[in-house]
Amino acid sequence: MTDSRSEKYFGQALKRKEDPRFITGTGNYTDDVVIPGTLHAAMVRSPYPHAKISRINTDSVKDLPGVVRVLTGQDVKDAGLGSIPVGWLLPELKTPAHPAIALEEANHVGDIVAVVIAETRAQAEDAAAALEVEYHALPAVATAGAAVKDGAALVHDDVPGNVAFHWEIGDEAATNEAFASAPHKISVKLKNHRLVANPIEPRSSLAQFTPASGEYLLYTTSQNPHIHRLILAAFVMSIPEHKLRVISPDVGGGFGTKIFQYQEEVIVLLATRLLGRPVKWTARRSEAFVSDAQGRDHETVAQLAVSDDGKILGFRVNTLANLGAYQTLFAPAVPTYLYGTLLNGVYKMPAIHAKVTGVMTNTVPVDAYRGAGRPEATYLIERIVDMAAHELNMDPAEFRRKNFIQEDEFPYQTPVALVYDSGNYEPALDKAMGMMNYAGLREEQQRMKGSNKIMGVGLISFLEACGLAPSALVGQLGAQAGQWESSLVRVHPTGKVELFTGSHSHGQGHETAFPQIAADELQIPIEDIELIHGDTGRMPYGWGTYGSRSAAVGGSALKMALGKITTKMKKIAAHLLEASVDDVEHEGGVFRIKGAPEKSKTFFDIALMAHLAHNYPEDLEPGLEATAFYDPKNFVYPFGTHIAVVEIDTDTGHVKLRNYGCVDDCGPLINPLIAEGQVHGGIAQGMGQALLEDAAYDDDGNFLAGTYMEYAMPRADDVPTFQIGHTVTPSPHNPLGVKGIGEAGTIASTAAVASAVMDALWTECGIAHLDMPYTAEKVWKAIRDARSAQPQAADD
Repeated sequence: MTDSRSEKYFGQALKRKEDPRFITGTGNYTDDVVIPGTLHAAMVRSPYPHAKISRINTDSVKDLPGVVRVLTGQDVKDAGLGSIPVGWLLPELKTPAHPAIALEEANHVGDIVAVVIAETRAQAEDAAAALEVEYHALPAVATAGAAVKDGAALVHDDVPGNVAFHWEIGDEAATNEAFASAPHKISVKLKNHRLVANPIEPRSSLAQFTPASGEYLLYTTSQNPHIHRLILAAFVMSIPEHKLRVISPDVGGGFGTKIFQYQEEVIVLLATRLLGRPVKWTARRSEAFVSDAQGRDHETVAQLAVSDDGKILGFRVNTLANLGAYQTLFAPAVPTYLYGTLLNGVYKMPAIHAKVTGVMTNTVPVDAYRGAGRPEATYLIERIVDMAAHELNMDPAEFRRKNFIQEDEFPYQTPVALVYDSGNYEPALDKAMGMMNYAGLREEQQRMKGSNKIMGVGLISFLEACGLAPSALVGQLGAQAGQWESSLVRVHPTGKVELFTGSHSHGQGHETAFPQIAADELQIPIEDIELIHGDTGRMPYGWGTYGSRSAAVGGSALKMALGKITTKMKKIAAHLLEASVDDVEHEGGVFRIKGAPEKSKTFFDIALMAHLAHNYPEDLEPGLEATAFYDPKNFVYPFGTHIAVVEIDTDTGHVKLRNYGCVDDCGPLINPLIAEGQVHGGIAQGMGQALLEDAAYDDDGNFLAGTYMEYAMPRADDVPTFQIGHTVTPSPHNPLGVKGIGEAGTIASTAAVASAVMDALWTECGIAHLDMPYTAEKVWKAIRDARSAQPQAADD
């Protein structure tokens, strides 16, 4: 029970404890859960972007094999279920109703209009395909720009002009003044296009109702089961919260899309109550494309004011944010508080003013997708900073260096509300440039200029805010949730330890990283520690995993709970050793008297006595268990510099990501192996947006990218070997000093790869801006058009 290791677990690159079951296919996902007598649900989804539901002929399938029931919007209404709520309320926010099953109108392709319940999944899907539904097509709008035009079709009658909100941040007068005197004004109009998250495990839900107790059990693919329980019980089902137990077992990726409350979870709960049998639904991949919340989708006009010597004077931003057909859990916050407040980036910007308009369209709802507002802000800032460097004929790296917030200026108050707690940006820039041989890359770029293979070097410096905080502040800003986290530590009589966290792991490595924290604090082998999460029936309340909050917030709560355990154990040891608590030291899993090491008690001795209480301090309760809640005082602010190198074939337009290097600073690394894995995955997702992915709609709202035949995902041969580095600037606000790393790769890499492509096109052809994704056809056309517009040399 003692641990003789001399080195700490914190900081060790341990292999993930959870990986063997994932690699061998023995994980336990929602669709793996089997309850005898389970029925299966199949959703009938609108093929129209906008349509009146004229008639549903339930008789058309009632006699088909295995069919038990057909549910419609009328059943939802008759059951008195509430609308799926919005979790972040902005002033004067328009929140159209979001029923579990559409009653009168379908508002996007994939909107649920009916549900077939049958004995088997195949029977349910066959009947759903055969169900007769009559529609009357209505005019639709697909883009934010089109939706706000005069005379545009309305998505919802109670959202005039399709505008759900207007939001502003910063000082408009000061920004106008900065622009009035600025010698250089750089402008760009850009589109941050829409994405589909595509986690490897599609969403799934399995519900069971027990009439005798009135209790519900819901297995579901959730990043935050307590939030699901709260919303479903209190706002939709109108049942006591303690009557609903939500279990989120192994989850195969989330990327933000499994934060939200979805229609299907409501439907299986209603169905199990009506039918008295368990009901399961698991999405097909084709369903996921038109039902999972999608990401990004901004149309922005931005301007940067710059002095002659390259100092940023002001930044002006006007963004139309496409929210889709309904507002989901975080939707209003993503393009506002998670975007507008990050527009300062890592630079000294004396004046910023941003306007954001949230717009409803006949498309799949848009909400958080890995990074959630931060990638959109980073791409915008770094794109226009590159353009400013070009205009002033400055190297992009030196332009950034000239404008960095300096180490001695922290804490740093930005013009857009946030106070950066700490940072040191130049060392990350210098390390990345050295690691990638930046000077050598620039020389190679010049040598390749004019050939049919041109090279681009994209260098970006970024910052993110993660670990949302504090609860009191986000509540004032409209959040309908807290931002604290909980942890419970339970030491058993045998000395084995269970950790319970309100955070949730769906790929982040909690089952390894959290025990690393605990093993150091308790000084016992990591093998004696197990992490429990994802079950509202087993753990204290917690707010789940999103926004790179698990280590900084959940890990801090764990650290505090562990401190309570060791404090109590020292008191028990002091009693058993007949010594003062101040004279007891804890080392290697053994409690000793200072100066008398022969007098000691092991971790096991203390754990056992805490439960036996035979020889025990009178002022202590028996047992060895502690709970802690941590509410952070501020966000944490990871940062870094990423460098992408691309090669473009000018004959075909094909873009190859040749090399990629990054230096990230997320404070002390709990597990470098896990951190690097998170960065690798994030980079792949970000480069996917820059080069390949596009959730495209036509002008009428028809979805054009509903399968992998149309939606291009990164493959192994698209991704080079990454060069990874770190600097360490601890956060002063949490007991571990850690910051988030789960989203950093995505936040930075989209901007870095875009910067590299535009660097090549600017250097070769003078193309100032081209919207992502940089497909071969788009790049080839841009090069052709730019070259044809260039004046030709006169004949000799």
